[in-house]
Amino acid sequence: MKHEKTYYNETFDSEYGPVVIEGPLSSQELSQFTFDKGLIAFRPYEKQFEAVKSIADFEEGRIIIARHNENIVGYVTFLHPDPLERWSEGQMEDLIELGAIEVIPQFRGYRIGSRLLKISMMDEFMENYITISTEYYWHWDLKGTGLNIWDYRRVMEKMMASGGLTPSPTDDPEIISHPANCLMVRIGKNVLKESVEQFDILRFLTRHQYRQSRR
Repeated sequence: MKHEKTYYNETFDSEYGPVVIEGPLSSQELSQFTFDKGLIAFRPYEKQFEAVKSIADFEEGRIIIARHNENIVGYVTFLHPDPLERWSEGQMEDLIELGAIEVIPQFRGYRIGSRLLKISMMDEFMENYITISTEYYWHWDLKGTGLNIWDYRRVMEKMMASGGLTPSPTDDPEIISHPANCLMVRIGKNVLKESVEQFDILRFLTRHQYRQSRR
């Protein structure tokens, strides 16, 4: 499967000046910008920038950014699921994961997360993917936003919906370990029926493995 990428962008005004949403970008293009020091949700900002640039160079990797002038203030990543996750067990070329989405506190309130997802899905090639996002409450910035778990979950669902992702049931142990966790899914209109069926097995892999062991 050839992973094609088409660049899109939009600009909107904020109280700090214009903000550009654009991508997918290559690591070389990303290197032209600085990575805001507030982007530390997953690891120190310098290491996260290196991780983001490495994802950009994967054949299927996609990085969409929000930047203020030459400074990246938000981003979203897409890539094949981690080899250690159940979602990689089928080795599906048409399964892609929203690995991370982050916006610095200063620019929250401008729906940048929703804008990032909207731009991501403007690329027609995304219709060839099943796109997933695994949401765990322990990754959420409850302290920074002042929201409780359920209010944050509602905000997150609304943001994901702007990219066409909706909650989907699964028996994944980590996701079902807390009722606020969830699997978000978008099935592109060009995805084959066989891939949807294979993905359904992955969603309920524990149940499937149990049935197999009983035979």
